[in-house]
Amino acid sequence: MSDSEKDVFRIGGCASQIYKERYTQWCTQTAADADMRLELEMIDGDDEAIQERFGVELRFGTGGLRGIMGAGTARMNRYVVRRATRGLAAYMKKTGLPFTVAIGYDSRIHSQLFAQEAAEALTACGMDVWLYPRIEPTPALSWAVRKLGCGAGIMITASHNPAEYNGYKVYGSDGCQITDNVAEKIFNEILALGYFDEIQKERKGKILQIPENILDEYLERELSYLTMTLDGLHVVYTPLNGTGLECVRKALIKAGISEFVVVPEQERPDGNFTTCPSPNPEKKEAMELGLRLCESFKPDILLATDPDCDRMGTAVQDDMGDYHLLNGNEVGILLFDYICRRRQELGTMPRQPVAITTVVSTEMASVVAVKYGIELRRTLTGFKYIGEQIGKLEEDGKQECFLFGFEESFGYLSGSHVRDKDAVNACLIFCEMVAYYKEKGYSVLQVLDNLKAECGYYWEELRVFDFPGIVGMERMKKDMTRLRDMPPAELAGKKVVEIIDYLKTEKTELPASDVMEFRLQDGGRVTVRPSGTEPKIKVYLSLRETSELRINEKSDTVFENICQGLGIEIAE
Repeated sequence: MSDSEKDVFRIGGCASQIYKERYTQWCTQTAADADMRLELEMIDGDDEAIQERFGVELRFGTGGLRGIMGAGTARMNRYVVRRATRGLAAYMKKTGLPFTVAIGYDSRIHSQLFAQEAAEALTACGMDVWLYPRIEPTPALSWAVRKLGCGAGIMITASHNPAEYNGYKVYGSDGCQITDNVAEKIFNEILALGYFDEIQKERKGKILQIPENILDEYLERELSYLTMTLDGLHVVYTPLNGTGLECVRKALIKAGISEFVVVPEQERPDGNFTTCPSPNPEKKEAMELGLRLCESFKPDILLATDPDCDRMGTAVQDDMGDYHLLNGNEVGILLFDYICRRRQELGTMPRQPVAITTVVSTEMASVVAVKYGIELRRTLTGFKYIGEQIGKLEEDGKQECFLFGFEESFGYLSGSHVRDKDAVNACLIFCEMVAYYKEKGYSVLQVLDNLKAECGYYWEELRVFDFPGIVGMERMKKDMTRLRDMPPAELAGKKVVEIIDYLKTEKTELPASDVMEFRLQDGGRVTVRPSGTEPKIKVYLSLRETSELRINEKSDTVFENICQGLGIEIAE
């Protein structure tokens, strides 16, 4: 690929002759692939459809690849997976990493196929592969990378995206998702390759199954963080037709859960996700079947994990017997406070304790950190940065100082055994917290109310706005540029007192990132961040109020006013 072509693909656009040439090439090269051939024949003569599939290619970043499945350079398919894998192998050879890669996959359509394609591409490049024999959670892949001494890991998953999506996440030898610098180097290797190049075989690598004892040891480590048994606790659980069932069920039953009921419609793996089109525990509609089962079973907790089991959602019972869904900030602050409280009671608090969260997570964490004398580190959005901080503690010989990491998007981790958010771990610790307070006569909601009174009342919400179509990413880029050139003086009726541009690293002391934060006069903030893998802009709101009542009075008009003030042309 020429330098000019690389630039075109980097910005998401493609000259007409290039996308037409690519379409013709794919028609020729994939003629023996019946499904691919059928899709390509269906769009023959439809210039718009061809451009949509071949006018861009999936951008490889810190989240790897993610996109709608189908034919073309802008879709997730076996040819895109092969090319990305060969680029990863080329990078690994240049850096001297061990020539072994661990691979896992989730319950999505084609996940097993893509995992096998990645494994075969690696072995053709002379590398050995450790492959999970069945679907397993993302954190179990992070564990396997470290436990098996691999140079990298690959997880085939699109996390909580709708059923038509799939993805390809890359982990470093530390079990942490790759960072920006590494992603850029891998992307450059990928760009140097064609989709149908012949592989020059040096030696044939081996594909080996990850042994059962690796997963058993992962679960034993998860259980080791508990400080009490969980007998007497009643739980309803849904894996949302994903990977969580095996590990979560084993872990909770071993921990002593006396009654464990799984939502039957969402128990078995199903990449179509027919019961919840968006299998995301952050969304109420994904939790509806679980909430319905709670009405008859009356458990202490409803737990849900997303398809690759790295996010956890939950609902808890109030004094009237109704169930309330908790948001990611509420769960994060409850767990953070509980872990600190319990460590102090047991005398196991390290001398220099550290907790880690992100720049868009709740401000309440800062108050809890001061309360217990904890160093709180804030990172960029993405659990890879939390994992990176855990790695730095390990390098400094302070691994035992890590207490807890969380992000508002339902990601939690209370140990350093993996370097990514871990819903199996989160389910166990949340259950222990509920059992602890139940024994003392408190409900979780009572504890949360006390924490809000102590830390401050915050209205914290995330809105995601789509930028569809082939020009979506370019529109987002222009809107972020305009936001920097013409920042608002006021948002939500409050004066903007400080603007933090995370591209200017000297002010943030964090890696450069396309994030804008607007701090308001009352301690609130509005943060704007484009997604790195999808045509979406995320707007995070954190407004401080004097009471819960004031928060409940908020309406959508506040967000409408904020979006108008930001000057971003959005289509929700």
